[in-house]
Amino acid sequence: MKRFFIVLCLLAVMPAVAQEYDYKEDLLIKIWDNTSAPHSSELDKEETCHKGIINWSKSAELYIYKADPKTATGQAIVICPGGGYEAVCMTYEGADAARWLAENGITCGVLKYRMPNGHREVPLEDAVEALRIMRSHADEWSFSADEVGIMGYSAGGHLAAYTSTFAPIGEEPAFSILMYAVITGEWGLTHEGTFNNLLGAGHTAADRAEYSPENRVTKRTPPALLMLSDDDKIVPPISSTRYYNALKKAGIEASLHIYPDGWHGWGMSSRFPYREEWQKAMLDWLRLQKK
Repeated sequence: MKRFFIVLCLLAVMPAVAQEYDYKEDLLIKIWDNTSAPHSSELDKEETCHKGIINWSKSAELYIYKADPKTATGQAIVICPGGGYEAVCMTYEGADAARWLAENGITCGVLKYRMPNGHREVPLEDAVEALRIMRSHADEWSFSADEVGIMGYSAGGHLAAYTSTFAPIGEEPAFSILMYAVITGEWGLTHEGTFNNLLGAGHTAADRAEYSPENRVTKRTPPALLMLSDDDKIVPPISSTRYYNALKKAGIEASLHIYPDGWHGWGMSSRFPYREEWQKAMLDWLRLQKK
């Protein structure tokens, strides 16, 4: 009994260790961490992983899923999983979607991006660099360098829209797919944790307005497909409708799909009642983006 008690005590005080998880990728590219990236998140929380959900990510990595060259459409996508800018849900909002898209001819890179910890430039740096990496391998991986888009879920949807509106001129994604995305930062109309983690303590309403991508849309913002559920109480649908309206006002092509129910975070779930509908709609929309 005494020995068993000692083991329990040791387990209680041992630090959490990041668990390895098999994402079944074709290739893993290490982008950078806080010591080698242009800016550091200065995050002192421990990075952990449980069942493919990475908490407090401090390094950027790109997990590649290649389309068969025989069926490749010529398009590629950087996927940004969600997690409120405190976690990265690498499976159901990352690897699962990437494998499905690759099966349909679209090469994908699932981005494990760094958590901002109030350093708002950090996830943007990771997303822009991921797009650069994908473009640099276009010929090798059977797609066109000018047909690399970005896709994001929830807070990852914010990162996708953020990249679409803040990326340096000439480095914008070719298109964006925004799945139940956090976009507007207005107090009371958003997922508060996402903006608190992005902007840090002491941020203002003006900060939130600046980092609400609907306020940054210009004529060079890429076309967007937006998908969400009307009954989403985690991320109010107004995020997507505001971004859609801003795109249309700027003359940018956009398509908005609001499903009657499904709540938030359905990802690739077979239990989502409109799974077949959204998958067909996405593939149809992607075909229309072909150059």
